[in-house]
Amino acid sequence: MKLTRNEIKQLLRGWNHAWARHDLDMVMTFFHDDIFFENWTGACIKGVKALRKAWEPWFINHGNFRFLEQETFIDEQHQKVLYRWVLEWPSTEPGFEDKQEIRKGVDVIHFQDGKIINKLTYTKTTIEIDDKRLPLHL
Repeated sequence: MKLTRNEIKQLLRGWNHAWARHDLDMVMTFFHDDIFFENWTGACIKGVKALRKAWEPWFINHGNFRFLEQETFIDEQHQKVLYRWVLEWPSTEPGFEDKQEIRKGVDVIHFQDGKIINKLTYTKTTIEIDDKRLPLHL
């Protein structure tokens, strides 16, 4: 099942809305059972159940996060999206715990059967806290 450009836009709108509501159950409905996820540390997860298990603590412990869409490029023919985002959340960086952190990144997203099958996340190696750029600690 190939998605049209409009269907991809609608899917991403719903996905963004689920993230904005911090609704893990709803977020997970957008992923294919065989999802492959790679986060900004290079850690990889395969399968929707494993991804949910990995993300549950993050949703519980960082409930004040929000992703802001910067721009989105859609390739309907290849069923891919390049999604540039800004993450605002309470920092976990040593010495800056609970201060507002801004992190910028990109997701490369692939669709299969109307769902997200690959989500590859990349982030800048600097973050912003108190209007200062700092190196990201992993």
